Amino acid sequence: MTDAELLVAALRERGWTLGVAESLTGGAVASEIVSVPGASATLLGGVVAYATPVKHTLLGVDAGLLVEHGAVHPDVAVQMAEGVRRAVAVDARPADVGMATTGIAGPDSPDGQPVGTVHIGVVTPTGARSIPHLFMGTRAEIRAQATAAAIAAALDAVRE
Repeated sequence: MTDAELLVAALRERGWTLGVAESLTGGAVASEIVSVPGASATLLGGVVAYATPVKHTLLGVDAGLLVEHGAVHPDVAVQMAEGVRRAVAVDARPADVGMATTGIAGPDSPDGQPVGTVHIGVVTPTGARSIPHLFMGTRAEIRAQATAAAIAAALDAVRE
């Protein structure tokens, strides 16, 4: 089974729902999850917050944090994951799990951090975490690695 299939199964087993917020992955994480039959039982929706201001206006990421540190920061990833839980709420009930990706896929870095810097945020009813990564490769390879890492991180969190 793929990690996406395992994630959907683990979410179903716990009776949890999922929201996905993406920046550098541009919808690839949600697409990978949606490719799993039965994903509709767990995935409520996703937000592609590619532009930095959208991270604040749609996901509620602290504007001061974005100004001070930029969009590629561990706290931004966690706040995106928290924010997507609310953004995809159904009947005022937020998603149980929020996951988020933010990073620099290249070819250039807008803020001096190395290309390939990625932060994955995951928030569950039992806690929040941000996992840092430094991926190597082309823009497409970095985005693919970030997608796989996000799904793996969510799976680990749901299994705890």
